[in-house]
Amino acid sequence: MHPAFMFWRHARRGHCETEGGPAASCGPGFQGGFRGGGRFNDGRGHGPGGDDGGGFGVRRPLRFLAHKLDLSEEQVGDLAKILNELKTERAQAEVDHQRAVSAFADAVEGDAFDAARAAEGAGVREASNARVKDAVLKALGRIHGVLTKEQRQKFAYFVRTGVLSM
Repeated sequence: MHPAFMFWRHARRGHCETEGGPAASCGPGFQGGFRGGGRFNDGRGHGPGGDDGGGFGVRRPLRFLAHKLDLSEEQVGDLAKILNELKTERAQAEVDHQRAVSAFADAVEGDAFDAARAAEGAGVREASNARVKDAVLKALGRIHGVLTKEQRQKFAYFVRTGVLSM
């Protein structure tokens, strides 16, 4: 096998994760796969944004934020609770979305358009959107209370630049 492929395969299997944390034994600047991450980023924290999202635009937002914002153990615990609640609300919103789509399909399926069934689906969608909006606002308020001023500035930068999406 070509040496570059062996390096990539070795990195993909997680051989670089040791007691020192992800990529501790891979040397400085290791980004997973090939240097710079790119399309070979395996999502184990190697590379930029190597984390998943319950709603945030990274694969593991808690690990990403803990690293980038240099959070204390107490802050990580508080943030874990906040993100878990937000993830749960977004999962419920997905269920509500499927329920609304089903209602819309039922409304057009029959011989005559069922306006009441379509309105029911629209109502489910509106209620779900309102709950997600409230959950995001609540989460942002709680996150603001957990972070220091410098951490809030970095967090705002991540949201503003699209590194994190809300």
